[in-house]
Amino acid sequence: MRIETKIAWRYLFSKKSHNAINIVSGVSAAGVMVATAALVCVLSVMNGFSRVVEQMFSNFDPELRIEPAQGKFFRLDSPEMVELQQLNCIRIFSPTIEETALVQYNDHQVAAQLKGVSDRFQELTHIDSIIHDGYYSVYDGAFERCVLGRGLAAQIGINPHFVGGMKVYAPKRKGRVNLMRPDASLNKATTFIAGTFAVDQLQYDDHVMIVSLDMARQLFDYAPTEATAVELALTDGANIKKVKRLVRETLGPDYVVLDRYEQQADFFRISKIEKLLTLLLLAFILLIATFNIIGALSMLMIDKQDDTRTLSNLGATPQMLRRIFLYEGWLISALGATVGLVLGLLICLLQQHFGLLKLGNGTDYVLSAYPVQVQALDIVLVAAIVLAIGYLSAYIPTRQILKKS
Repeated sequence: MRIETKIAWRYLFSKKSHNAINIVSGVSAAGVMVATAALVCVLSVMNGFSRVVEQMFSNFDPELRIEPAQGKFFRLDSPEMVELQQLNCIRIFSPTIEETALVQYNDHQVAAQLKGVSDRFQELTHIDSIIHDGYYSVYDGAFERCVLGRGLAAQIGINPHFVGGMKVYAPKRKGRVNLMRPDASLNKATTFIAGTFAVDQLQYDDHVMIVSLDMARQLFDYAPTEATAVELALTDGANIKKVKRLVRETLGPDYVVLDRYEQQADFFRISKIEKLLTLLLLAFILLIATFNIIGALSMLMIDKQDDTRTLSNLGATPQMLRRIFLYEGWLISALGATVGLVLGLLICLLQQHFGLLKLGNGTDYVLSAYPVQVQALDIVLVAAIVLAIGYLSAYIPTRQILKKS
């Protein structure tokens, strides 16, 4: 340990001639501690909410999704698609057709996003785990069935216990519009509700209606070898990044391959921006809290004037004296940061296991308590920010030593 660090460490815990210096130093360390703990807790809670929403999306979204780079559909019998289906890492290859249609039940009409799925959609996703009412079925062997988002079913005014059928209308993709008979330009189908699902995300619950792939092809005039997207499930233990890269190489530039994060790119982008803004705001609060260190160091430098003269007579240079007080301020920040990190992690651990802080009264929300997920990168980032701001706050008063010298 360098002599400057030893002296700074001694000054940190030694008794000062004025008790006010001890109080200001303690307040400085406490301010850093509280701000650090707040950073850890807030970032961990934001990670927890992102994780919860990610799990909600994963119940509905496939591991990989393939879309055309241009246009609305592609052919399933193309050479690259045939080659893709032969890859050992692909467990389920499920084509889908997604278009907007008009859904009518009695006097209620609502525009819905129809999602035509294959028979393996249940294996591809965790749709059974998010069924809110009824059951999952898109064809029962005799009638076309459908599964609606909970919000969409409420807009139409229907639930799985109703026996009446819904009319679905979609404009024909081919041919011209007959102005004398506009209804002749529409494809029509009838389907019966089997169940409702709840992802707890408006973009799904209020808009999506799952039907069979055959019904979607009939409504939107797609051939059996055409699809608007393909959804993939990977074999157990497959590395999604490596498989994604392999799929891209197999298909070429005419297709877009999306993982679950990219399928919900807007949501995760907004989450990152919110997290960054929160980090900057709390870092600014931390910066204000470290101003106490400037005052503590200034008072300590005045209090230790006799010591600095003695050290100068013994051969200490102005740079050495400056480093002593610089390390002193940094130690105050480091002490507050260490205790703050431990305190923040302890609070997160207690919240994670016991749910001390409830959401509402614990029953009004999807979650009963604030979710928490601690990430190692956040802890490193918080520690780096605290130490950097602590160094800056110590640098400002100590530079006066060189000026005076």
